[in-house]
Amino acid sequence: MTRNNQQGKNDHVCPHKFAFMLDNWLRRIVQNPKRIVGEYLKAGDHVLDVGCGPGYFSIEMAKLVGESGKVIAADLQPQMLERVEKKAGKHKVQQRMEFHQCHATGIGLKKKVDFILAFYMIHETGDSKAFLAEMKQLLNPGGKILIVEPKMHVTRELFESILDEAKEAGLKVAAFPEKKGGRSVLLTV
Repeated sequence: MTRNNQQGKNDHVCPHKFAFMLDNWLRRIVQNPKRIVGEYLKAGDHVLDVGCGPGYFSIEMAKLVGESGKVIAADLQPQMLERVEKKAGKHKVQQRMEFHQCHATGIGLKKKVDFILAFYMIHETGDSKAFLAEMKQLLNPGGKILIVEPKMHVTRELFESILDEAKEAGLKVAAFPEKKGGRSVLLTV
């Protein structure tokens, strides 16, 4: 299942100029980062926020993993990463963060992590099957991936096909967590 145009480009990535819509006080009421990811993180964890945008989840995850942990904020757009880095400095968590620019065809990391958050972004990838396989390769043994997709963009049928691709990639469904802000699945290796 590829959701890209005929030239292999993805036209569904939220542009950086709309970053203010992704990180505001109103969203915190509806989608509180600590409530969404807090139960999966502990001090010392190494985590990846893939498609991090302006760092809405990245900063909170950096606080949750503590000084001995690490958060990799990864995004396709360098402007988004600049915003995250600036915000990390403001919140004094920059030392426990890395900023990684993905490429159009994948994440492009070689590091292993304990947890990956893919919030509202799998539907934006050009090749979700390859993307899920890459995420599996990044997980430490016992690692988890939380995928949350927006119901307004991702139908139940499309979400089911993402689950099928995850299984084909060697990932296992651990749970279907509720109240995460959309269609949600927790995957393990």
